[in-house]
Amino acid sequence: MTTCPTSYTCSDKGLLLPLVSEATWPIGARATIYLIGLLWSFMAIAIIADIFMSAIAQITSYTQRVKIPDASETGYKEIEVRRWNGTVANLTLMALGSSAPEILLSIIEIVFNDFKSGELGPSTVVGSAAFNLMVICGVCVIGIPSSETRRIKKLKVFAITAVFSVLAYVWLIIILVVNTPDFVDLWEAIVTLLLFPILVIFAYILDKEYFGSSSVDDEEKGLEVVTRADRDNLLSQEHADKQVIVEMLRRLKSNPDADEKNIARLTAHLMEQNQPHDRAWYRSNAIRKMTGGTPLTTPLTDKSSELLETLLIAEEAGGDPDFIHLSEGGKKAIIEFESPSTAVIEKEGRVRINIIRHGNLDRRVIFRVETIDGTAEATSDYKPLKETKVFEPKETLLPIDIEIIDDNVWEPDEVFFIRMTLEPDQQAVLGKHPVTQVTILNDDEPGTIQFANPSFLFKESVGCAQIKVERSNGCDGRIVAKWKTKDITAVGGRDYENTSGEVVFEHGELTKMIEINIKDDLEFEKDENFEVDLVEVDGGAKLGKLKRCVVTIVNDDEFAGFVDRIADLTNANLDALRVGKQTWAKQFEEALNVNGGDLETATAFSYILHFMTFGFKSIFALIPPATIWGGWLCFIVSLCCIGLLTAIVADLANIFGCLIGLEPEVTAITFVALGTSLPDLFASKAASTMEKHADSAIGNVTGSNSVNVFLGLGLAWVVASIYWTSQGVSFEVPAGSLGFSVVVFTICAIVTLILIVIRRFVGVFGNAELGGPKTPKMISGIFMISLWLVYVLLASLQTYEYIEGF
Repeated sequence: MTTCPTSYTCSDKGLLLPLVSEATWPIGARATIYLIGLLWSFMAIAIIADIFMSAIAQITSYTQRVKIPDASETGYKEIEVRRWNGTVANLTLMALGSSAPEILLSIIEIVFNDFKSGELGPSTVVGSAAFNLMVICGVCVIGIPSSETRRIKKLKVFAITAVFSVLAYVWLIIILVVNTPDFVDLWEAIVTLLLFPILVIFAYILDKEYFGSSSVDDEEKGLEVVTRADRDNLLSQEHADKQVIVEMLRRLKSNPDADEKNIARLTAHLMEQNQPHDRAWYRSNAIRKMTGGTPLTTPLTDKSSELLETLLIAEEAGGDPDFIHLSEGGKKAIIEFESPSTAVIEKEGRVRINIIRHGNLDRRVIFRVETIDGTAEATSDYKPLKETKVFEPKETLLPIDIEIIDDNVWEPDEVFFIRMTLEPDQQAVLGKHPVTQVTILNDDEPGTIQFANPSFLFKESVGCAQIKVERSNGCDGRIVAKWKTKDITAVGGRDYENTSGEVVFEHGELTKMIEINIKDDLEFEKDENFEVDLVEVDGGAKLGKLKRCVVTIVNDDEFAGFVDRIADLTNANLDALRVGKQTWAKQFEEALNVNGGDLETATAFSYILHFMTFGFKSIFALIPPATIWGGWLCFIVSLCCIGLLTAIVADLANIFGCLIGLEPEVTAITFVALGTSLPDLFASKAASTMEKHADSAIGNVTGSNSVNVFLGLGLAWVVASIYWTSQGVSFEVPAGSLGFSVVVFTICAIVTLILIVIRRFVGVFGNAELGGPKTPKMISGIFMISLWLVYVLLASLQTYEYIEGF
């Protein structure tokens, strides 16, 4: 009878693993299993880190009201302040949230390794720092569209964290190579740890501008005041704006897809997209996309995407300029005829029709144009046209000429039409005027100007009343008609804008619109009306019989109820976007359903990611919600879970590296560093494109790199140094590969930071840290990423003794 050996290849490399004897397993199969387990564990850490970040977001979100002296009669005023300063929160709790795996890995490795220094923890700290600084910054530089830039807003805070991020690694070189080679004394470990609060204090001082000018009163200088803009942003995230919904409905008009559900989804999407977000939000959203969880943005269905395109067309046609900020612009080109109708005198022999493009101007658009008979017939009244046209990139105007046949025979006015259609697979949509009417006139009179109808009826919710004015019996020359409004039962300034103006008919134009803004006060009122008069016309034209019209404003209670229902649905959608959930029931509901239950927008990839992480989500749903005890209970339990998972990752990484012949140091700076840093990469990439400034994208990178050393190594080294000092010896940390890795990283980090500074102050890069002209941004971004590859290559070569270390 034979028994399995208790010692076999790589069986002694783990603390908790292997759980069973693997002596008879093939090495290749074991390596594959451990690699899959390592990658799977990274997803588990990402999920629990998301919960951890939700606890931190809850902790740092609290505000309170305080009284400060002022010159009022009461002698004081009340202001609302945040309990946590934003900079302090970013460098403490937020940095801990993003760096917890690296920090805990170093501590666990030392504590469970008889207080001896390990290779995996310190190398992971340095490897993650290299990836964060060089790769994330490089990707963010390249990822900004060429026409845009992003600058760091809190430059002083970024400067101090950048200096400390370099100082942290210079200090490691001093400890490991210069002062006490291969050993760390207790005082050196304590100084390493104390540099963390020193960094926080300096950053806080610079953030509050204690040694410089400040825009706030001295009494408010030390307080994190919640401004009106902050409060408005918070409210707009939690409550749908009915005015936005009304404006949206006005633009969508009779679109058949504009039902309550789709409009509510689109409203929530636009409102959320317009809000600024912090680093925690972007990291949580990136993690949820990686794991098939509940996204923090409201995804659009096919129908709601079509509604968004309709809104963009209405915007380009002359809507409220503030409304476009909700949608962040369109991704497609919009092409249409410049005017819905044109007239031409038969004897002129030719008519020019303009086609315009707006929206996205970066792509080539191919479309077809063809004429269609009306009362005018092709070949006898005009020469037919059927051609393929092309808008080249950046081209916005494309004229076409149609030949008119003058047969010297009197005929009544005749019309034909020109229609455009898009070729397949074009990144474009047709605008409001895909068809235009051409009228062939047989006289050269300037014409008669009058209203199309004696009365017009508009709902109070219409937003803008469009009153049609027509030109008949001629279209020769440019005509200007003056108009004004007059109160009847509606009151100008309260129910509508009491204005006067001019409507201009260019040569050949037959119809124009007078636009008058209608004010919807969302209150029940009787029907009201006012009058619009055409008072004067020039250019030899005449006013027709319909030179007055009455506009009636109809109250719309049904519409108000429709808006209320959409607002309720929108609020429900916005509530689903909260980072932290209110109850255990809600946590389980989202954990057990793909995409958090939003099956309508779930993709096949979402299902795959969800089923891969279903077990982890179900287990982690047991963690107390962030709303209990102000988020602290969730914080503590999540941190313990991250610690357990980190111990498992350390075992998986050590055994996997051993099985394929990788040294622990190389495994740390490649597999482990990438696995723990990928959520930060996706978060920074999203923040770089969605935010107006670069702070959320790269501003936290230097702070996290500093915290990794001061807490990750400082805390672990203090514990180990105390233990070994009590034994009468110094804590041994062989410089070797670690010292060489730190030196190479420090050099590459300094070069990267210098390049970032140069980009900010040199015009060829766009005077910004991120984005700018295409060629310079590509060169600088690729250069940063190349520095990371150089670091990994040199550090790996030294580990295998191809390069001499310290």
